[in-house]
Amino acid sequence: MELIELLQYTFFQHALLGSLFASIACGIIGTYIVTRRLVFISGGITHASFGGIGIGLYAGVSPILSAAVFSVLSAFGVEWLSKRSDMREDSAIAVFWTFGMAVGIIFSFLAPGFTPDLSSYLFGNILTITQSDIWMLAILSGVLTLFFSIFLRPILAIAFDREFARSQRMPVAAFEYMLMMFIALTIVSCLRMVGIVLAISLLTLPQMTANLFTHNFKRIIWLSILLGYASCIGGLFLSYSLQVPSGASIIFVSILIYTGAKTGKILLCRQRKKSATGI
Repeated sequence: MELIELLQYTFFQHALLGSLFASIACGIIGTYIVTRRLVFISGGITHASFGGIGIGLYAGVSPILSAAVFSVLSAFGVEWLSKRSDMREDSAIAVFWTFGMAVGIIFSFLAPGFTPDLSSYLFGNILTITQSDIWMLAILSGVLTLFFSIFLRPILAIAFDREFARSQRMPVAAFEYMLMMFIALTIVSCLRMVGIVLAISLLTLPQMTANLFTHNFKRIIWLSILLGYASCIGGLFLSYSLQVPSGASIIFVSILIYTGAKTGKILLCRQRKKSATGI
């Protein structure tokens, strides 16, 4: 009965709607991240976004807007530095990861007045999501859906074999920069939900779970969206029941789903082996 009453509250309706659009955006771009093995780079961009939040708090502008600009620039910086012969990719990521965190901490302390919502950017609180946040997620998920629908073939080629994509005279560099921008924007859009500390999990755990059942790129996207939304709904109700932060609850449910799916697959494979050998 309490759960039914909970659905009548506007803030919870916003949370469910925001979760849906976030699941779509993360399901699409997260599949590219996992396929292309960009998890570490995405983690670096996630933590670098804290620099933009600190600057936003100091300058008195929207922290999400400043974080978006800072994250996109950091993503382009990582992409550019990692392609240089005198800089390893992991070193480039470490530069922007630590630089963003340092800038964020400095400007957060220099910001005038008290900043009570700083912890929500670090750990997330989807129950504080606003209509503007929902619109941002809706527009981003729509743009990603359109972009991947139109350019799925070159995206697949770049994700699985960049050299083949180059041999087909595809604009690999342009696509990589564009996709890095989408990764940065998706991360920033999800900061309200799960925060900087846990944002990367929303882009990887549903995809890892989906990959247990299929290796088809399109199917992974669809399964990731469904699993991501299921994790969000489960996490929201767990957060309400235990009175704990929603961001951590969502990721906790995601891990439980992955663990259950992995365990189930292992047991199923063992059972099939036993049946095949007649034991």
